[in-house]
Amino acid sequence: MRRHSGLFAVGLLAVAPASLQAQARPRSHTHTYYIAADTITWNYTPSGTNQISGQPFDSVERTFVEPGGATIGHVALKAIYREYTDSTFGTLKARPAAWEHLGILGPLLRAEVGDTIRVVFHNNLGFAASMHPHGVSYTKASEGAPYAAGKGEEALTGNAVPPGATHTYIWPVPERAGPASGDASSILWMYHSHVKEGQDPSTGLLGPIIITARGMSRPDGTPKDVDREFVVAFDEIDEASSHYLMTNLRRYAIHPESAQVAMVFALPQVVPPPVGQFNFKETLNGFMYGNGPLPTMRVGERVRWYLMASTGFEIHSPHWHGNTVQIAHMRTDVTALLPMGMVVADMVPDNPGIWLFHCHLSNHLRMGMQSRYEVRPVSAR
Repeated sequence: MRRHSGLFAVGLLAVAPASLQAQARPRSHTHTYYIAADTITWNYTPSGTNQISGQPFDSVERTFVEPGGATIGHVALKAIYREYTDSTFGTLKARPAAWEHLGILGPLLRAEVGDTIRVVFHNNLGFAASMHPHGVSYTKASEGAPYAAGKGEEALTGNAVPPGATHTYIWPVPERAGPASGDASSILWMYHSHVKEGQDPSTGLLGPIIITARGMSRPDGTPKDVDREFVVAFDEIDEASSHYLMTNLRRYAIHPESAQVAMVFALPQVVPPPVGQFNFKETLNGFMYGNGPLPTMRVGERVRWYLMASTGFEIHSPHWHGNTVQIAHMRTDVTALLPMGMVVADMVPDNPGIWLFHCHLSNHLRMGMQSRYEVRPVSAR
C-alpha cells in the first residue's frame, strides 16, 4: 500500500495544473514610486535653540548656525527628493507621521527579495540630477551615474536627467540585494544623485531603501519581526560644495562679497578654510543640536535602527545612551560608519527615559551631530 500511495503521489505531482504550480512559486511585486527632485528652503535648527542642552546656542555653536560674513547660518536652499501621488507630479504624497524623522532625506523605498522597484523620476531643478541606487540590480539605463562605460552608454538619459525631464528607473531586487545568511530580516541601502558626486548629496539628494528577506514583509512592507523602524543619516553636509552655494551666500550671508570662491576640481569652494569649515553642517537627517523629531518607542519593543552616512571625508561613531543594540551578532552601544556606509542595529529597549544619541567624534558632537530618543514605559500611552 505504501508503494502504491507513493506512486499515486508522484502521479499527482506530474499532472498538477499549471495554475497550482504557479501558486507554489513565490509571489513578486512591482513597487512604483513617483519622485521629483525639488528645491526647498531648509532650516537646520527650526527651534532656534540647542534642544540637547535646553539653552540658547553658545559662542561656538553660533558660528555654525548663525549667518556670518561669508557663512550662511541655519537656513539654506536645498534640493531634495519628494514623493508625489502620480505621474503628473501635481500633488505631494503625505509623509506618514512615523517617518517625519527622515527630515531632509528622500522618501523611503521598500521591497522584498524577488520584487522590483520602479521609480518614475522628474527633475524640477535647474541642473541635471539622477537617482543611483546601492545594492539592488539595474541595467545601464537605470544606473543613474554618468561615466564612459561603453559605446553610447554615456548618453543614456537616466544617467543625468536634464531639468524638466522625466526618466523611469527599474531596479529588480535579487537575493544578493537582500539580507545574507545571519543578517537581520531587513537591510538598508541608499539612493542618491550621482551626476556630480561631490555636490549632489551635499545639496540634499539622498534617500533610503529597505529590502526585506523573502516572505518576511507585512502587507505594508515592514518586516514581520520588528515593531518600530528608524532611519538615521549621519549627514556631513558641505554647503560650500552645494549647487546653491552662491545663491545661499547672496541670500543669507551678512557680507557675501567677502567670500572668495575658487573652482577646485570643478567644485566651488569658499576660501579661506575657516569659512568653509563654518559652512559644514554636521547633521542627523538634516537637523543639528537635537532639532529633529524625537524617535519614540516603548520598553520591550523590537526596534530596528538603519544607519547611513553621506559623502565626505570623515567617519562617524553613532552612540546610543541608556540602551544597547545588536549589530552583526555583537552587543554594543557604539558603532562606526564610513562615508556612504550602512549599518543595521536591533534594539530591545529596557531602560525608559529620554536618551542622547550622537556621533562620538568630538568635533562632530560640538558642531551639532547629536539628537535624542525616548523610551517610554510599557504602560505609557
